[in-house]
Amino acid sequence: MSTIAIQNLKCGGCAHTIETSLEKRFGQKAVVDIDHGTVTIDVASERHAELLEALHGLGYPAVGEKMGAIDSAVTTAKSYVSCAIGRVT
Repeated sequence: MSTIAIQNLKCGGCAHTIETSLEKRFGQKAVVDIDHGTVTIDVASERHAELLEALHGLGYPAVGEKMGAIDSAVTTAKSYVSCAIGRVT
């Protein structure tokens, strides 16, 4: 079981997008804790890097992930889009 603290998590829309996307990709139930800013999912240790990459791609990189200013701005923008999509679906 992996629990990862993530950046840019704002609301239930964000949580819905993350849970839906990770469940589709990894075939496991993902649980987002908005209050603590974490996502928990049961993935094999050899897929941990893939999990971090998936979160980054959605706009929710792990806390402490090293990023340049442009990449940080891009992930923040992606998180707003993911948030909006999560609210619609």
